[in-house]
Amino acid sequence: MGSLKWIWGYLKKYKLKYSVALFMVLIASALNMINPFLSGKIVDQVISGGNKKILISILLMMIGVSALKAIDRYTFQMIFEFVSQDVIFQIREDLYKKLLKMDFEYYNNTRTGDLMARMTEDTDAIRHFVAYVVYNVFENLTVFIFAIIMMFTVNVKLTIALILITPVIGFLATKMTKEVGPTFYAIRESFSRLNSMVQENISGNRVVKAFAKENYEIEKFNKVNDDYKVKNLKSARVWEKYLPVLDSLAGLLSVIMIFVGGIMVVNGAMTMGDLVVFNGFIWALNNPMRMAGWLINDFERYVASTYKIRDLLNEEVKIKNQREKHEEIGIRGDIKFEHVHFRYDNEEILNDISFEIKAGQTIGILGPTGAGKSTLVNLICRFYDVTDGKIEIDGIDIRKLDVIKLRDKVAVAMQDIFLFSDTIEGNIAYGRPEASFEQVERVANIAGAHDFIVNMPEGYDTIIGERGVGLSGGQKQRIALARALLKNPSILILDDTTSSVDMETELKIHKELRSIYKSRTNFIIAHRISSVKNADLILVLEQGKVIERGTHEELIKKRGYYYSVYQNQFGDFDTVRGLCNG
Repeated sequence: MGSLKWIWGYLKKYKLKYSVALFMVLIASALNMINPFLSGKIVDQVISGGNKKILISILLMMIGVSALKAIDRYTFQMIFEFVSQDVIFQIREDLYKKLLKMDFEYYNNTRTGDLMARMTEDTDAIRHFVAYVVYNVFENLTVFIFAIIMMFTVNVKLTIALILITPVIGFLATKMTKEVGPTFYAIRESFSRLNSMVQENISGNRVVKAFAKENYEIEKFNKVNDDYKVKNLKSARVWEKYLPVLDSLAGLLSVIMIFVGGIMVVNGAMTMGDLVVFNGFIWALNNPMRMAGWLINDFERYVASTYKIRDLLNEEVKIKNQREKHEEIGIRGDIKFEHVHFRYDNEEILNDISFEIKAGQTIGILGPTGAGKSTLVNLICRFYDVTDGKIEIDGIDIRKLDVIKLRDKVAVAMQDIFLFSDTIEGNIAYGRPEASFEQVERVANIAGAHDFIVNMPEGYDTIIGERGVGLSGGQKQRIALARALLKNPSILILDDTTSSVDMETELKIHKELRSIYKSRTNFIIAHRISSVKNADLILVLEQGKVIERGTHEELIKKRGYYYSVYQNQFGDFDTVRGLCNG
């Protein structure tokens, strides 16, 4: 019942339309009762009674009833369809909004294919339920009840004989529901895994081809594909076990009617016309019996899908927006880390990080892979929240800032670059779509992207492939940098932004960047000393801890980790000293 209560939350907005449609289903069910009676009159009064005058009138009435049914059915089916499309539109929107609210941790632990299945197959199962299953259940139920009532008015004994098997049908339907339900949950999970595998291989097709692992991936896919097939066959075995029985019981009604009714006609207990009326009502009894199995299948599929969708909609959003109305303050960019700890899956990623930086200053972050550099800046954006300690911006705990406002004032050129299937100009202007072309061109120049862009077939109007397919790593990095710069943020975060460009290009980019650094607070994560050497403060991270801190000159004098990295990148000490003096 939880699934029905949940969908009512969406349907109640359309309760008038839905009620009208259900009333029209009721009318259609009532109209279905007329023609069998008219058929009986033709037999008793026209064929047996010889009253040919009323034949045309009865036939015209039957045609009129059929036309009314057709109009009525078309109308209520369209109402159900329109309502179902509106409902599923709202559900998809709610799902999409929820996905955009979820934090990085959720996406790290959830398969993309599973989320895609919820947005597509599961929502379609709900649409099918709202548009088709509900009215079919109501129609079959009302037709069955009306037919029983009408049949009792014609002949009580024959009606009782026919409905004796309905308890058996009810028992089988209940048993089938209990057995088939779990199979749909299993199918849903298997489909999710299949979807995830396809999505993963489409995204990683270059790696697959580069390692010539097509056959290996086909084997992996076939295992999951086979599991999906097996789950579907298991479900099919359940309902195929019951459907023939339900169908046979429905067919048994005709046998009972002909046998018992025939005896009654022979004995004069009922007329031939009454038997024809009963024959006309038989479909109203056996059709619901035949449909019961299919409707149970559809209902269980709906329940399985609502479970997955409700699970996502009810997922806790860990990065909560406190909304303490700091919007009017603006962000200058003073940042303070105070004994910050961050754990992920019980693993200590950052351990007791403390530092302070003033607006307009630049902080460089250096360290080996896995040291926690990217995690540190992710905390500033509240992609994750600290486990212990706190981060303040302009003296305010960032957990008390409006998270949307905070992120609006921060721009990140991420290490994991994502570009949309759009024009180059569209990608650069993503964070500030109202920007003029001159502004786009300016930041592209600063990011060292303008020259290669204008040499492309359509220049800034060149459509790039999904995730930047067709561009080199360095080109993607420069477009991502331009995108971050155009946002004109109070806090700029560059996460290994120039790692894929050559040294000469990198030096040009950093020379251009220095002209805008003073107007914002800057975080530069890099493996190259050249990227961070001019920073006001440099932090060296290792295993989540700050092992060294200071300016470039101070760290060189310490002869520690920073110094050793410098030696590795620039040669002997004389070279180091020369570069320092320069």
